[in-house]
Amino acid sequence: MVQYVLTYQRGPVRFMSLNIAIGSDHHGVPVRIKLVEILRHAGHAVSEFGPKIDEQQPADYPDIAADVARNVSSGKVHRGILICGTGIGMCIAANKFSGVRAAPIIDELSAEFCRRHNDLNILCVSNDMMSEESIHQIVQIWLTTPFDGGRHERRINRINAIERELGM
Repeated sequence: MVQYVLTYQRGPVRFMSLNIAIGSDHHGVPVRIKLVEILRHAGHAVSEFGPKIDEQQPADYPDIAADVARNVSSGKVHRGILICGTGIGMCIAANKFSGVRAAPIIDELSAEFCRRHNDLNILCVSNDMMSEESIHQIVQIWLTTPFDGGRHERRINRINAIERELGM
C-alpha cells in the first residue's frame, strides 16, 4: 500500500491508501460522484454503487447498502461510505452484515470518535441534511482518524463474539 500524509487540524496524519466502496441512492448521486473523484485523487481505490447521474428513477437504498456492506464484510474493501437522504436507512441495512459497523454521522466530532472508539468501517451520511462541504470534511476526518484499540478493541471483539453467537 502507498502511504500518504495529510495535514489535519491536529497536525500531520499518516494513512495508507484504502480500498473503499461507496454507494448512494438517487438523493446522493452528485455528492457520490464528487467524493469518488476526491478519493481517487487522494490515492484510494474506489468501487462505486448506485444510480448514474442521468437516471431519474428512485433507487432502493437497501440494495445499494447491501452491495457496499457485502464488500466490507467479505474483506474485499477496507471501508465503505453510504449516502442517502438521512443516512439512517442505509445504516440499518448495512448493519445486517457480519463485521460491519455502520453509523449515520452528522458532525466532525462524531466522525472522529466513531473511528477512535468504534472502529467504524461504514460511514453513512445525509445528503438532505448536510452540506456537500460538511460531508467532505467528515469523510476526511473519518478516513484519517485511527482506531485507538486498547479497551475499545476489547469491546469490538465482544461485538464480534455476539455476531458469532447469532450466526452472523
